[in-house]
Amino acid sequence: MAAVSAERLTQVIDRFEQTEARMSVATDPTEIVQLSKDHAELKLVADKARELMDAREALAEADAILSDKDSDADMKELAQEEREELKSSLPELEQSLQLLLLPKDEDDEANAMLEVRAGTGGDEAALFAGDLFRMYQRYAQIQGWKLDIESQSEGDAGGYKEIIASVTGKGVFGKMKFESGVHRVQRVPKTESAGRIHTSAASVAVLPAPEQVNIEIKPEEIRIDTMRSSGAGGQHVNTTDSAVRIIHLPTNIMVTSSEKSQHANRARAMEMLKIRLYEKERAEKDAAMADARKTQVGSGDRSEKIRTYNFPENRVSDHRIKLTLYKLEQILAGDSISEVIDALIAEDQAARLAAMEEG
Repeated sequence: MAAVSAERLTQVIDRFEQTEARMSVATDPTEIVQLSKDHAELKLVADKARELMDAREALAEADAILSDKDSDADMKELAQEEREELKSSLPELEQSLQLLLLPKDEDDEANAMLEVRAGTGGDEAALFAGDLFRMYQRYAQIQGWKLDIESQSEGDAGGYKEIIASVTGKGVFGKMKFESGVHRVQRVPKTESAGRIHTSAASVAVLPAPEQVNIEIKPEEIRIDTMRSSGAGGQHVNTTDSAVRIIHLPTNIMVTSSEKSQHANRARAMEMLKIRLYEKERAEKDAAMADARKTQVGSGDRSEKIRTYNFPENRVSDHRIKLTLYKLEQILAGDSISEVIDALIAEDQAARLAAMEEG
């Protein structure tokens, strides 16, 4: 791992100090908000850069004492101890700073839309989709995020044919983005009398949902339909055309919202359409950067089989990073899925660090 140059360390600290200076004189509210955000991000990097500079200086001082013929034995002994400690801690400091210096995915701090759909496997696939959704629901709770169900279609035997939820909180998309893809389950269904293992699948899509999505939608590009709401009971259900469906004609993307208020449904459906168009635009940019994608853990392609949950072996295997954990129940319960997610993030960071050094 190549060391971060002294010049780069100085640049990092200078940029932070310049941002801090601008904050003290800024008067425009929009600029103040942006500067506050930049300051918070840069402070982490600047603090780590200063820590690394101090460690390097301390190492140089220890080396000077050890090479000085006039230094007494006690001083040299202390210098030798400090030198060993610093030589041991410096590589970790270097790596920590390099991770902070990696180019940021601008959507990592964004909220997300989580979509889980039953795939092949009939009723068993819908049940598995329910298991996956509850896993993410628990993970969101542990992370302190807010999860709201936007729409759902229940399976005939339980679970979900499809369920869509918004997840809001700090760094949602950055943690969840590698969950997109096909998840496969191998287990004996409750309805299987002969005890045979069935393989079923469900697909997961995680879409970034930034607070400000700058997507222009022209009125002539959409068709808006109103429908009877199919909510969960109550005197108003199926009595008014409150549900809204919007179709984006150029892309054929369709979104629906079916709460009680037609006005709220129209606003929510437009918001969801913008998120889907934003994700489409993002995917196209990623495809245009095929070489850069080689450093990523996964392509985010929803058709890519990414993980297997094998009940007879109590095993969860993520095929992208060759990770296998024998704690299926804890993972599906949502309590240990962080081990898989954190491993994916670490693998992606390591790959990007390697690519940065090669470049």
